[in-house]
Amino acid sequence: MHTGNNDAEPRYAVIFTAATRDLDDEYSETAARMRELAFSKYRCAGFNASLESGLEIAVSYWHDLDDIRAWHDDAEHRAAQALGKTRWYRWFRVEVVDVRRRYGEDLSR
Repeated sequence: MHTGNNDAEPRYAVIFTAATRDLDDEYSETAARMRELAFSKYRCAGFNASLESGLEIAVSYWHDLDDIRAWHDDAEHRAAQALGKTRWYRWFRVEVVDVRRRYGEDLSR
């Protein structure tokens, strides 16, 4: 496993943290659609999410800031954001960070 940064690895991460309200089927469908859109149209390089005890944390990985801005401004994503603000989240925070270091090991051997 490669442990350092190179041009092929994402340079940026977007960390979305939110306290959730009651999540319904439309939330699940919207989340799946947003993930698909981020990968297919905006070159999202990776995505991980966790939901536990009313706290959602999602981290997406990106190669450049222009893709992040375009994703943020996408009309369908904006509509999903509006639903999140009115129906699914008590509060949320978004952090865009520069990935300075990456390391790990494959321990499955």
